Amino acid sequence: MKLLVVEDEAKLADYLRKGLSEAGYTVEVALNGIDGLHLAMEGDHDLVLLDSMLPGIDGLSLLAALRRTKQTPVLMLTARSGVDDRVQGLQSGADDYLIKPFAFSELLARIQVLLRRAVPRSTGEQTTLRIGDLEVDLLRRRASRAGQRLDLTAKEFSLLTLLLRRQGEVVTRTELASQVWDMNFDSETNVVEVAVRRLRTKLDVPFEHHLLHTVRGMGYVLEERPQ
Repeated sequence: MKLLVVEDEAKLADYLRKGLSEAGYTVEVALNGIDGLHLAMEGDHDLVLLDSMLPGIDGLSLLAALRRTKQTPVLMLTARSGVDDRVQGLQSGADDYLIKPFAFSELLARIQVLLRRAVPRSTGEQTTLRIGDLEVDLLRRRASRAGQRLDLTAKEFSLLTLLLRRQGEVVTRTELASQVWDMNFDSETNVVEVAVRRLRTKLDVPFEHHLLHTVRGMGYVLEERPQ
């Protein structure tokens, strides 16, 4: 799932980007209100983390502009702890409010709650993906095969989800590095191969039929093949 972080404190923004990426989310960052509004309006995000105090356009003005056309869930982040400030944010269309400083575990929990709430108003986006006896629950971030829970790390889950969304297509190492690790592919880096090998150990090795296949010189594909 794709998140947008609009936060002008560069260190906090980078901390959120890294932490949320490690938790398996795809993250975009804007360091001011103008860029944040552009990304929020033009992008297809599942949730926006929005600081209330921003240069260019403040958080409440950004939220008001966004709400004219989109109902993307918004979690406001603010250093202001007053009740009036929270009420104003919620009345402006925020779905939740989190006071700085906050525990990252609480942030993750609030994000998960908002994403679950957003399902009924979504435009029919699938929340469960399947191929063969593999099932992936995107909201609960769980995967199982033949009824057995797969113990995946956040990156392994993101890798599997990307391959499952593109099932039947060859996904290159460059695409995987960019979308799962948010990095440019380096031919001397084996991070993709290592992650795929670990995923395959959990996804395929214990089962008779394999789903994850290597297309030599190109990348990887998730598909059912005749035995």
